[in-house]
Amino acid sequence: MLDIKFIRENLNAIRENCANRNARVDLGRFLALEEERRLKITALEEIRRLQNETAEKMRGKQGQPEREMLISLGKELKLRAQEAEESARSAETALAELARQIPNMTHPESPVCLDESGNKEIRRWGEPAKFDFKALDHVVLGERLSLIDFDSGAKVAGQKFYYLKNEAVLLEQALILYALHSLRKEGFSPIMTPDLAREQILSGIGFNPRGAETQIYSVANTDLCLIATAEITLGGMLADTILEESQLPARYVGVSHCFRTEAGAAGRESKGLYRVHQFTKVEMFAFTTPETSEAMHEEFVRHEEKLFQGLGIPYRVVDICTGDMGGPAYRKYDLEAWMPGRGENGDYGEVTSTSNCTDYQARRLGIRFRPATESSAGQREGSKKLRFVHMINGTAIAISRALIAVLENYQQKDGSVLVPKALLPYMGGVERISR
Repeated sequence: MLDIKFIRENLNAIRENCANRNARVDLGRFLALEEERRLKITALEEIRRLQNETAEKMRGKQGQPEREMLISLGKELKLRAQEAEESARSAETALAELARQIPNMTHPESPVCLDESGNKEIRRWGEPAKFDFKALDHVVLGERLSLIDFDSGAKVAGQKFYYLKNEAVLLEQALILYALHSLRKEGFSPIMTPDLAREQILSGIGFNPRGAETQIYSVANTDLCLIATAEITLGGMLADTILEESQLPARYVGVSHCFRTEAGAAGRESKGLYRVHQFTKVEMFAFTTPETSEAMHEEFVRHEEKLFQGLGIPYRVVDICTGDMGGPAYRKYDLEAWMPGRGENGDYGEVTSTSNCTDYQARRLGIRFRPATESSAGQREGSKKLRFVHMINGTAIAISRALIAVLENYQQKDGSVLVPKALLPYMGGVERISR
């Protein structure tokens, strides 16, 4: 969430940003709640002043009648203070709930548009595959090569669940190890995260864990939910933590299963593995200082590009517009890989995304750092003033969509699929997947 003071002092900019991001927030009510909170805090402070004044008089010398009067007044002020505290807390909660509906500010270079039609292509890498045969999509390839079983998945767990079989299982593990080994060399610490998280962590990251519009599976009779991405568990890992500036940037690469209801998803973009209820993902995450978050965000894009260049899969980088960004994002890039089986003649499909969320999530989760200052002796030491960290997330490999790109781009005329060279060290000697 944004700082309450920042919202109050930049209301016109907030209003414009909400309009650009298609976010409907009652800013008039925000001002009313903010004023109500201020008045209730002032009233509470006045009661506490009277309590201190009464306590001070009690320490003096009084006669019995005066002492009894002060005792009675003290009891009355205690009750009034409790009521005022509850009232102030209620106003604070209402204000915070409304403030959470206000999206993050937006990078000045992000395209302004209310829907995905405004997303801007930045660059491309690689040439889309040209076959001298009719290219098959991954659903047909997966069935013919006995790699993916959607029917059994639907029978056991419902539609949009699936089984990976035979060499597809090796491909999943190979993609995970390929991403982990690549990013570990870049200074990322590997993490295997829980697949569940508390509601307060999901809310802090910016997900709505309950309600009609949620994309999250919740566990009955608990405050736990299945995570939609390791961004949730990696970001929540340092909740309510104070770091030293010397510990930043902190880079992590997490592996987790991801669960999404995908409510309302339909059409060709939902075909096969592209939009499913469960998949494995390797996720990058970083905690940085405010001054270095934009550079780290650009670094994340380079890591994503390097991974897909290593796989030899053509892609394009897209700058996501204001209306297509999630609330926590300040700026967002997508990588869209070429998928020969997508549509009649092939098309690009999203395989990774990376977002700089600045201090929007950190403010909710209470993740701060102590800035280093230069002492008179020339030594670096901690400042007393704490600041919120900036948080950056990015997909390294979303296995289900990476499998689509690998199977469709590396298919051969005889119906087999070659294994990308980058994955060969992890495939146990399998170089080609055949019937």
